[in-house]
Formats: sequence, C-alpha cells, structure tokens
Amino acid sequence: MTKKRLLPDDRKLEILNAAMKVAGRPGGWAKLTRDAVAKEAGCAEGLPSKYFGTMISFRRSIMRAAIVAENLAVIAQGLAAGDKCAQKADPELKARALNTLAG
Repeated sequence: MTKKRLLPDDRKLEILNAAMKVAGRPGGWAKLTRDAVAKEAGCAEGLPSKYFGTMISFRRSIMRAAIVAENLAVIAQGLAAGDKCAQKADPELKARALNTLAG
C-alpha cells in the first residue's frame, strides 16, 4: 500500500505532531533525532530537515507547538533541559508541566 501524497502544509503538520509524540516519551526530548521523527511520521528521513531546517530550529518549532497544545510532557522535558522556548511559557503552564515530573 502506498502512502497518499500530502500537501506541504499538511506534511509539515504531520511531522510536527510526530515530533511531539517522540519528544513526549520518557527521555524523548534529550534523545530527539530527525530520523526518529521521520520514522514516526512515516516519511522520508530528509523531510524534517526540509521543513524545519537545523535541529535548533526544529526543536524551537516543536516546543512552540507543545506550548500551544499544552503538551505537558514535552514542556516539562524542555524545562528540565533548559530549553529557552519552554522557559518563556506561561508560569502556570510551566508549573503544571513540572508537576508531571514529580508524579
């Protein structure tokens, strides 16, 4: 079975959602790679780089999306790792995210 070709914006969103899934796993933020995201998204290994550029830019996009989606697992891991985007999140959201690490 072949995978349907997606529009660029749809593919980018699919990759971003896959990245949040990978990053949200225990230790996922620290071990995040483009290859792991591509495998999760079911796309070519080069597509995360095509759509998001450098790993710094990719991580920034992932964290911004996690903040918008209130993905506490990703935000908590970003905070623990000292991620600048995570540190700029709303204080209440950061507190909720950090509470997930204590439990």
